[in-house]
Amino acid sequence: MPISANDTKRKSWLEVAPKSDFPIQNIPFGVFLTKENVVTVGTRIGDSAIDLGALQQLNYFEGIELTDDMFMQDTLNDFISDGKKTWRLVRNRIAEIFDENNPKLRDNAKDRDIVIFKMEEVEMQLPVLIGDYTDFYSSKEHATNVGKMFRDPENALLPNWLHIPVGYHGRSSTIVPSGIPVHRPMGQTLPNGESSPVFGSSRLIDFELETAFITTDANIMGETIPINEAEDYIFGMVLLNDWSARDIQKWEYVPLGPFLAKNFASSISPWIVTMDALEPFRVSSPKQDPSPLPYLQQKGKHSFDIHLEVAIQPENASPTVVSKSNFKHMYWTMSQQLTHHTSNGCRVNSGDMMGSGTISGPTPGSFGSMLELTWGGKNPIKLDDGSERKFINDNDTVIMKGFCENTQVRIGFGEVSSKLLPPFVRNKVH
Repeated sequence: MPISANDTKRKSWLEVAPKSDFPIQNIPFGVFLTKENVVTVGTRIGDSAIDLGALQQLNYFEGIELTDDMFMQDTLNDFISDGKKTWRLVRNRIAEIFDENNPKLRDNAKDRDIVIFKMEEVEMQLPVLIGDYTDFYSSKEHATNVGKMFRDPENALLPNWLHIPVGYHGRSSTIVPSGIPVHRPMGQTLPNGESSPVFGSSRLIDFELETAFITTDANIMGETIPINEAEDYIFGMVLLNDWSARDIQKWEYVPLGPFLAKNFASSISPWIVTMDALEPFRVSSPKQDPSPLPYLQQKGKHSFDIHLEVAIQPENASPTVVSKSNFKHMYWTMSQQLTHHTSNGCRVNSGDMMGSGTISGPTPGSFGSMLELTWGGKNPIKLDDGSERKFINDNDTVIMKGFCENTQVRIGFGEVSSKLLPPFVRNKVH
């Protein structure tokens, strides 16, 4: 079935600014709270939020097999479970409904009033109920930089890194949408030169510039997913700020890897951009040497040209862009990650989230964390307001943006923006 929603000549009767991340060719999916306090599944064109639950009730999806309450839910999980054919049919239909030449909704003021909201009138929610969360470690540049800092610079990559997409399982309970502030965590750290740890607030809070993909129900327990089918089970992508407490991490990560340094907060952009929308931006990933084992080998273009940037905004100041990177630098592809994830028969469900790992490019300005940008705090970054940062300060807001662009269309993710607050203080009731 062709992806008619990607037609670059199509224009919408809704207003779309020239550099909008959300032209009619995007049609991402999300969940929002309306001004009437109704939670609904929706999409976005320009600065208009579109209530897909209302569209379904008004019979605009006639002819597409959907359960009656498909879009009247507080998560996208059921829709994602329906699979690629349904995603494509729905996205194509939305493109038809909002095409400038289609009068059906355009000229129906009563229906329009029920279906369309301004973005400032809605409150974005977490788009899926995330049952399981896996974070990979798939940027060769990032893994090399960290290896140089903490291990032998001559052997920065561990022996397994070039053979498997390394990852770990994290908690999904503290994944939050853009706009939700994050508290500086407490934890155990080992001060320099000391032999005994102390407990207190982390002093080295970092961002990690990542993307994440959301899966559909992929397999039953024990079943593997072959590499040439893996992309069929990926619904779409979001931006991910995978917050990290570097001092807690340094003390706790041997022997079992990330734990409390990572699970205090992860922030994602609220709109899931579908793989269909990203199709025009496919590119080859870096050459893999040595060649991976046969179950991970693939030909063709399986990465995407996604421009990424990170800015730090101190309180009452303007943001300063501190990093510009690109998803195409990732050594391991999303399909390789998903294939490896299920190679032992691990079950993957609708709404599961898989983080890319920190995305660092080959140049210092493209590194995806403060750890790398300041080289462990040795080279502070100067912000536009004159202040300096080695890591993230209380009341700083970290803003990540991502978009794809060619001569015909721009498809963006919006942003994931979150403020770092001081440690949580429990109010005692006397």
